[in-house]
Amino acid sequence: MGNEHLLTRRPWIVAVAGASGTPYPAAVIRALLAAGEAVDLVVSRAARLTILDETGISFRDAHWRTDLAAWLGDGVDLADVRYWAAGDFAAGPSSGSYPAKGMLVVPATTGAVAGIALGLSKDLLQRAAAVTLKERRPLVVCVRETPLDGVTLRHLVALDEAGAVVLPASPGFYAGGSTAQELVDFVAGRVLDAVGVPHGLYRRWSGELGAARARPGGAQGA
Repeated sequence: MGNEHLLTRRPWIVAVAGASGTPYPAAVIRALLAAGEAVDLVVSRAARLTILDETGISFRDAHWRTDLAAWLGDGVDLADVRYWAAGDFAAGPSSGSYPAKGMLVVPATTGAVAGIALGLSKDLLQRAAAVTLKERRPLVVCVRETPLDGVTLRHLVALDEAGAVVLPASPGFYAGGSTAQELVDFVAGRVLDAVGVPHGLYRRWSGELGAARARPGGAQGA
């Protein structure tokens, strides 16, 4: 990454918390890169355990590029991805002067929701989210937990009132998704919709009942 590019680079910060659902951030990162967007990645310590449990991949700071390539799959260009360790409070995203477009927390645990809502900043994920809110940049919190108790619901309301988009990992079936990946892509697409990044991850509602069943191609159709 050349110095000239670093001066103009404005990434999306993608933060992965430890909730189940590692296919969601993988789909979001792939789609951001496909759209020509830069990505700054933060993976919490708990998320490393979830990635290992759900994919068999050990996500390591010293080998993050190799491990990320294994997680995202073949053919993904990682040239415009930058990784920050979760315990690095001197990282770029910890400061409001760092040029970022916004932040996507995918998936978000209830602990991450609480920490962001209360402004705890106990790790880089929470600190970067606090910076995103104070700088009035887009923040999407894709919570992946069920059921939700009253405490978490109050935290989610607080995030909404602070300007964040609360986006549960709740796939829609009207798009014609019939595989797990298509349902994952629906949620990833809604995350990108919330921040205006173009994608072709799912079939949009057209106002025609049964359209996804009537046309070939399922969720990826025209």
